[in-house]
Amino acid sequence: MAGPGPEVTRGVGSRTASGGVASGGVVIRTATAADLPAMAEIYNDAVRHTLATFDVDPQPPTLFAERVASRRPGDHVVVAEEDGRVLGMAYAATYRPRPAYDGTRETSVYLDADAHGRGIGRALYDELFRRVDADGIHTCLAVIAQPNPASEALHAAVGFERVGLLREVGRKFDRWVDTAWWQRVR
Repeated sequence: MAGPGPEVTRGVGSRTASGGVASGGVVIRTATAADLPAMAEIYNDAVRHTLATFDVDPQPPTLFAERVASRRPGDHVVVAEEDGRVLGMAYAATYRPRPAYDGTRETSVYLDADAHGRGIGRALYDELFRRVDADGIHTCLAVIAQPNPASEALHAAVGFERVGLLREVGRKFDRWVDTAWWQRVR
């Protein structure tokens, strides 16, 4: 079942007294409404500087509010926090709003620039997929703008495989961008 789950869940490393796992002070936990401003800041950095999202204008903190509030099985948002600061987020959200897609979720992960290369993206995805799998979700999809070898390596490491390429479907930073579709089937 979706929902907040344990407030503190897991990261990479030793188990905490509350049952979560942390590494170097990084804790992976359920996102709350209080995290929305930090989540928007991380997302908007990607909007302004990367192809990780095809949004071209900064978004308000309410962008992820419905996802954070969702109690639908399979819908989850987790954040990585260190010393009270959100360093990243990952989510699994409804793929398409039709009943035949109920067993499929679209996933994504976004990190603060200071969090890259620390294993935080992997820790976020490990916890996200633990929850998604517990909810019985069959398929997870990810769309990765090209080129992005780091994101492709992360998705391959957590069990995704590349299943397709859509050529020149987005335009950002004055150029056409391809997207690769990745799929993880339980």
